[in-house]
Amino acid sequence: MHEVSVVTSLVDAVIAELSRYRIEKVNAVTVIIGDLTNLGDEQMQFAYEVVTRGTILEGSELVIEHIPVEVSCSSCGYEGPVRMLSDPDYDTHSIPVLSCPECSGDITVVRGMECTVKCMDIEEVEERCSSTGTRRRRGRSWTT
Repeated sequence: MHEVSVVTSLVDAVIAELSRYRIEKVNAVTVIIGDLTNLGDEQMQFAYEVVTRGTILEGSELVIEHIPVEVSCSSCGYEGPVRMLSDPDYDTHSIPVLSCPECSGDITVVRGMECTVKCMDIEEVEERCSSTGTRRRRGRSWTT
């Protein structure tokens, strides 16, 4: 279950970034996951819940966006979605065989291996205006 180590790294990176600011609450963290990463949504959600306990991220939602596989073929110049020659059987840890959908040539994967934080929905610490004494809390979306 490599989702735990991946989620731990993502959470550590988010916490390190947020520590530079006065954040009161994190509502959601959106991550982009490529289809070739072989990361399971349910496993990531479970790992996120466990790893964020006792942190500023506890109780926040993990939003997962998927990126489909796209390739580039140096033989014919094709760029776009890929056709899998064999369906991956993740129960036995096999990997998909990819080829160019136009000429069946060798390809380079250009999308589908991503694993990164896209944005965060945060609430900043409430501040009191020094001249009027009024309070201000700003919620915002944080894009990385």
